[in-house]
Amino acid sequence: MRIAVAQIVSTTNPAENLALIRAYARRGVDAGAELVVFPEATMASFATRSAGVAERLDGAFATGVREIAAEFGLTLAVGLFTPGSPSIADDGSERPRARNTLLVTGTGVADPGGEATYDKIHLFDALGFTESRHIEAGSTAVVADVGGVGVGLAICFDVRFPELFKHLARLGAAVILVPASWANGDGKAAQWEALVAARALDATCFVVGAGQADPATEGHNVEEGAPTGVGHSLVVGPDGEVLARAGEASELLVVDLDIDGLADARARLPVLAGSRFAIDPPGESIAPADLG
Repeated sequence: MRIAVAQIVSTTNPAENLALIRAYARRGVDAGAELVVFPEATMASFATRSAGVAERLDGAFATGVREIAAEFGLTLAVGLFTPGSPSIADDGSERPRARNTLLVTGTGVADPGGEATYDKIHLFDALGFTESRHIEAGSTAVVADVGGVGVGLAICFDVRFPELFKHLARLGAAVILVPASWANGDGKAAQWEALVAARALDATCFVVGAGQADPATEGHNVEEGAPTGVGHSLVVGPDGEVLARAGEASELLVVDLDIDGLADARARLPVLAGSRFAIDPPGESIAPADLG
């Protein structure tokens, strides 16, 4: 399975970001990729209010993503925002919220409707940022069928929770996507790389960490601790080997995943089979289609 990781800097304008998706999709298909993975918040960066740009999945942005996937005959995984339920303040007033959603759509998706979606379960209420103020959490773990391969879906802060990744592997995931818009700060890039590698080893899966590039590399001012990206996208194999790694600037990574070799890797390191613990998911989970 050949995948491409599009490490980009999203703007606050969804139309501009659709043009970025088209440009990187073209580069991906020219490189022979079947699946192109974009970061969290590709629709609009966290420099704007997510609820202000959120659209239904039949809205202009998601429709544009589908059209690009069809145009190039491939599968796209794109981070966007969909409408959520408002939060209620202490005074009883409502605060609009969105859902932080990953859309996987295109020719290779065998799920009903030809696409799969995942709403971020673990929200980034940490290090001085409160994502739950403007994002409503999801509750369902998702594994999509992309070209007969089980592809688990996660988003950014989810990478700190190994139980989700093990659960996705038990649902049939061979590959787990982690689009991210990682907050900057001392040691944060190193944490990101360590966590992606650890989750690959935990789940004995290929883990694809697709991050936003560092906006400073394109001349944008970056507020300390802002979740607008640090770069360092990487793809890690089930044995912890880093198969591809990006720097801080915008970049396209292309890597071949040896899906046929996954069974051997799990036989040599049977951590899933040998685990003595089972963790109940927070809600009903979507099992993959028959992946053969």
